This record gives sequence, structure tokens and C-alpha cells, in this order.
Amino acid sequence: MNQPRGFEPPPYPYDRLDDLHRMADKLPGGAVDLSIGTPYDPPPPAVIAALGTSGAERGYPASVGTPAFRAAAAGWLERRFGVTVDPTHIAACVGTKEFVAGVPHWLRLRTPGRDTVLYPRISYPSYAMGATLAGCRAVPYASLDDIAAADADRALCVWINSPGNPTGALDDLGAAAAWGRRHQVPVLSDECYIEFTWQGPGRTIVADGLDGVLAVHSLSKRSNLAGARAGFYAGDPDLVHYLSEVRKHAGFMVPGPVQAAAVAAFGDDRHVDEQRDRYRRRLDLMAAALTAIGVECPTPAGAFYLWAPAPGGDAWALARRLAAEAGAVVAPGDLYGPVGADHVRIAVVQPDERLDLVAHRLGVTVGDVPHADEPSA
Repeated sequence: MNQPRGFEPPPYPYDRLDDLHRMADKLPGGAVDLSIGTPYDPPPPAVIAALGTSGAERGYPASVGTPAFRAAAAGWLERRFGVTVDPTHIAACVGTKEFVAGVPHWLRLRTPGRDTVLYPRISYPSYAMGATLAGCRAVPYASLDDIAAADADRALCVWINSPGNPTGALDDLGAAAAWGRRHQVPVLSDECYIEFTWQGPGRTIVADGLDGVLAVHSLSKRSNLAGARAGFYAGDPDLVHYLSEVRKHAGFMVPGPVQAAAVAAFGDDRHVDEQRDRYRRRLDLMAAALTAIGVECPTPAGAFYLWAPAPGGDAWALARRLAAEAGAVVAPGDLYGPVGADHVRIAVVQPDERLDLVAHRLGVTVGDVPHADEPSA
């Protein structure tokens, strides 16, 4: 008797770039990896010191987050974005990717009559994969207004991402919160690039009230702590309580030393302002380098990616050209959804000297690139 086939994980998206890496590595100086948003700049020394001297490694850490962690996250939201959230309505997560991929499963346990995860049609692949791993329908949308009533009725949640990955676009978070409340669908707002908002101040969905919404935040991008795995979610008190209790039973815990380091990171704004300046300068440089080879690419409204249109609409052809001529490994846009297939994403995360090398290979003189004026945050 034939047994039904179980789930087989698809190839991890970035594993598809191996040939580009080999091509780029042939150039003197080797490949410059601009495909993944991995920070290469160092975290603040005070954060590293806190990581190594907390003494918190001896006991089990609080799954929901220590009182100091939750208070630090709340203080950061209020200080940087003018939003007051009680620390009891904040909970820790082990970085935010595990939360993004896992939350549909927890929500479906709570509401088994719903089976759909709504997510932007050009977006981070983990929104759709989280639905798949939970046995749910993954339904992309172009805009909230385009979501079919039948899909809204079946929705466990709707994801938004602002500033967005890969496009850097900014969403109307107030309108998203209102849509979710109108349809009684939790709105999950991935805001990990909030500190790198170039058009106006950073915006969070909890500024429009906590009811029915969660804001999801990470220290990976803000403080160059991707390896530490520290994030949090904040918002609707009932939803935060439910998720934190389920996660407590499942053993999800940010390590104690990491929580201590996170307290130090959330309390320091200076290193973030310095990182903002680095990323803005790098965006300008790489946009100029693309222009030099005939690819007109505007700088984004937020985040640290360039979403560059591919000549002729062939993203893989542009990716191969950049690998061969500039030694730059970039991500073709179909990694973020089929409608992104005519763009490439370029993450300006490498140190300045590596990006200078890419620009030099493309014939751009670094000193000739003007630094755009940056709106204050």
C-alpha cells in the first residue's frame, strides 16, 4: 500500500546562489557577498561586555524575557518612537525569524477553524514558509484592499513589513491596523528595519493602539547582533499572553547572557545613529555604481537594500553580470516572490572597503559620489 508523501523541504533560497559565488570568487580580491542582510559591522563594545559578564549563563532564562529586557524594549519604543507599551505586553523571542516561521502554528492551535496566512507578494520568504510549516494556506497579496473576502474570512493573520524587505517600501500601518480590526484578523507587523527609515521618522503599528496587532522587532539589524538571536514582540495583551505561554511550554528562551546584552543594546542610541550613516552612505555609493553600468536604481524609503530593476527584466542575467564584472553576489528578485523576477536585491552590509572594491570594479570613483542629505529620525 502506497503511503502519502510527507513534507519535503524545498532548497533554501540562498543556496541557489552557489554558482554566483564561484563566479565572483575568480576576481582578484574575491567575492563580495551582498546577497544576505548579514551585518558585518561590529556591535558596540558595551554590548559585548554585557554578553560576557552577566553571570546569567548559570540558570534557565525567563522565556518571556527578564524584567530588565522587557523594560529596556519598552524604553526604546518610547524614546525612539514616542510609543508607550507596558512591559507586560512585551515578550522575548529567539531572534525574529523563528517567530515569523513559527507563529502560524501557534495561532492555528488557538483558532483551528482558520487556515490562511496572508503576506505581501514581494517579501521575505519566511512568511510563506511559516504558513507551509503549519499546514496552512499561504496567500500573497498586492495590497490589503485586494484581499478577497473569502481569504480574509479564513485568515489566521496578515503579515506586513515596513520598511519592507526587499523593496524598502513604507506601508500605512494605521490603515493596516484598521483593516485587521475590521476583519478580526491579527496584524503582525515585522519592523526589524525601523531604525533605518529614510523618509520621515520610524513608524510602528502599536502607535495606533494595541488591539489586534503585534509589532515584531529585532536587534540583528539595529545593533549588528544577528548571531546573538534576540528580538521581541509587543502589542495586543491577550495575544502576547497566549503566545508567551505557548512558547514557554515549548522551551523557547533567549539565553540569559544574550538578554543582558540586549538590555545594553536597547539603551544605547549612539551606535545606531552611526550605523544609519554608514548604511545611507553605502546606499548612495552602490546606487552610483549601478548607474555607471546603466542600471538606474533609486535609493529606498527604508532598510539597507537596493531593489534594482534588471535590464530586459532578467534578474539572473544581471546577477551573473555583477558577479563576473564586479565580484558582487546579489539576490535575484524571484527569491522574494515570482513578481520580483525582474529585479535584484543588493544588501549594502559589507564594510566600506569591500563596497569600494565593487564600485572600483564597475568604474566608479568613490570620492565622486555625493552623500545625500538624510532626514532626521
